[in-house]
Amino acid sequence: MDINEDQRRKLLIEQQNELDSHHIYRRLSRLMDNEVNRDVLARISEDELRHYVFLRGLTSEDLEPNTAKISWYIFLARVLGLTFAVKLMERGEEEAQKAYGSLKGSIPGVRGLIEEEETHEKNLIDMIDEERLEYVGSIVLGLNDALVELTGTLAGLSFAFQNNRLIALSGLITGIAASMSMGASEYLSIRAEEGKNAFRASLYTGAAYILTVVLLVTPFFVFNSYLMSLPVTLILGVLVIMAFNYYVSVAKDLSFRKQFSEMAGISLGVSALSFIVGALVKIFLGVEI
Repeated sequence: MDINEDQRRKLLIEQQNELDSHHIYRRLSRLMDNEVNRDVLARISEDELRHYVFLRGLTSEDLEPNTAKISWYIFLARVLGLTFAVKLMERGEEEAQKAYGSLKGSIPGVRGLIEEEETHEKNLIDMIDEERLEYVGSIVLGLNDALVELTGTLAGLSFAFQNNRLIALSGLITGIAASMSMGASEYLSIRAEEGKNAFRASLYTGAAYILTVVLLVTPFFVFNSYLMSLPVTLILGVLVIMAFNYYVSVAKDLSFRKQFSEMAGISLGVSALSFIVGALVKIFLGVEI
């Protein structure tokens, strides 16, 4: 059928997306040990190839896969998990699909293809079984507690001690002890639940806690002044909150703004209160170090 230049441009954009997605899903399926995930990804890959062939029939043009894009999403899947990479890729294609959607009333077959993209593939993606997402709650527990407790502790210690070495050592010891305590508490709370490995959940909680502790304490080892170290620690805390909530918002289809504002507000609020408590303790008890 005859298509104008604007329609052809939009079709080619989506045709490229379908081809790239086909190769990404095919490569990901070959990396999977989990049979369910392997089958789901293989089915999506076949759908994407079929869509590409349909669009090629309209544009009469063969395209080459974008190897840089394919490699990037394979890297994300290896580092941040399959669900995150797949859902991020689907998000990235939404804008292109909006432009593509304007063609559904003028080109036969496009409407059905779009509907399949929006429903069938989403249902397939939701079938993906990934262990790390089962333990997001445990990671959130460790991460959130470390951010709230340690930023508060470091803020209080900063005004009370005003000595970076003492602040860093006190914060590190407190954080390591708290990480073990949190891991043990998570083990006991999960042990009675079905479908979750209590030991693994406790490892996720403890690891998230200790990594956050090390990150937040580091500025007090790097800088000489607590007036420099504390703001850097708070900035790092906000960046950790931002990065983790972005990951969760993509992987679990949640609102990034709501999750981020809530977690950041609690963490920074506790830090401010702890700083005030540290100041009051120093003043009323007359402690000088």
